[in-house]
Amino acid sequence: MDKRKRTFVVGVGTTKFERPLKKNWDYHDMGREAGKAALEDAKIPYSKVQAVVASYCYGEPTCGQRAAYELGLSGVPVFNVNNNCSSGSSALMLARRLVQSGIEDCVMALGFEKMERGLSERYPEKESPVKRHMDHMVTIGADPGLIQPRMNAMTSDVVKLYAYAAREYLEKYPEANIDDMVNISYKNHKQSVHNPKASISKEISRSDIKDKMMLCHPITFWMSAPVADGGACVIVCSEEFVIRHALQRKAVEIISQHLVTDLPSSFEKSYIDLSGYQMAKEAARRCFKESGLTPDNVNVVEVHDCFSCNEMLMYEALGLAKEGTGYQLIRNSEWRKNKEGGEMCYLNNKWVVNPSGGLESKGHPIGATGLAQCAELVWQLRGQAGKRQVEDAKIGLQHNFGIGGAAVVTLYKKYGIQQAKL
Repeated sequence: MDKRKRTFVVGVGTTKFERPLKKNWDYHDMGREAGKAALEDAKIPYSKVQAVVASYCYGEPTCGQRAAYELGLSGVPVFNVNNNCSSGSSALMLARRLVQSGIEDCVMALGFEKMERGLSERYPEKESPVKRHMDHMVTIGADPGLIQPRMNAMTSDVVKLYAYAAREYLEKYPEANIDDMVNISYKNHKQSVHNPKASISKEISRSDIKDKMMLCHPITFWMSAPVADGGACVIVCSEEFVIRHALQRKAVEIISQHLVTDLPSSFEKSYIDLSGYQMAKEAARRCFKESGLTPDNVNVVEVHDCFSCNEMLMYEALGLAKEGTGYQLIRNSEWRKNKEGGEMCYLNNKWVVNPSGGLESKGHPIGATGLAQCAELVWQLRGQAGKRQVEDAKIGLQHNFGIGGAAVVTLYKKYGIQQAKL
């Protein structure tokens, strides 16, 4: 019998995500703003928090302590997590497991990032943890040259990996085409107009998406997620804590969560698998098996769209579409207005993916991204998303990926919803 405690999100908060160097602030400012917002959302003081798990990549050791000290000096354990672009979800997972253990009753996951204008590595004298991935890309046929002279090597290699994955998909499934990826990017940017905390909150035309600056065929400027500065915070607690503090109306349950690192398939002959496809597929399989749910039960999804081609791949990895048919979801979509007057795109008449605008619109402050995805799904399941609201949202699905590698998939439902009603 599973003796792990049920876990609930009772407070979420985010800063506005800003382009790097646009605003004069530091990581602890971001942590303070996001942390206070989450505490206010939960209506609890920081003194109720029994541990903090902090996520970031661009910072020295114990940045988590420095950020948490902005909220109070309570002496609680602070753990620092660095798992590349999945750092935020990794922090959430560790916070959840602390609560599941029964040792802590209420744990804060706090993510933040003050970034540069591109991805970079700070310790060139040491072998890069993603060198094996990048070397393997060349081994299976990728051109070892850089793409854009203005890009640094790390940014260039990441763009190249996903570009080769997109090419592989288009070659394998010739009925798919670049316009499908353009339309995914168009969808995300159009949905972003209702998200005041996104770094880019505007609709962008399909022609502009398709034509503006080819980074590496078929990925263009608007089809990629820009780096950003920002913070996000999630407060996780037990059911006993929820009841004791009368938080039932705010509580959203994490019903399943799995992290999968690289599998043998990552280093075989597929750029798609090298970029995290099989990892996400396995994490999703475990979540659906553990929860007893299926993709058909899901209403709203936040996907790690570092590039719009990856969102299309994740349609298949997460079980929304069969392999080789993910492109059909964006073709079989319709825009619907909600009660607040906003417009959301429903894929295959079922799912709204990235109502927040996704990473392509919000920006990607690495340590905060996974927690911001969680915050969006919590707002959706509470019915608090305003013009982004997905009508009658009951089940949320999240995918967050970091190369090197870690894929985290999480399932959420609003507190009190019985599975028989799904």
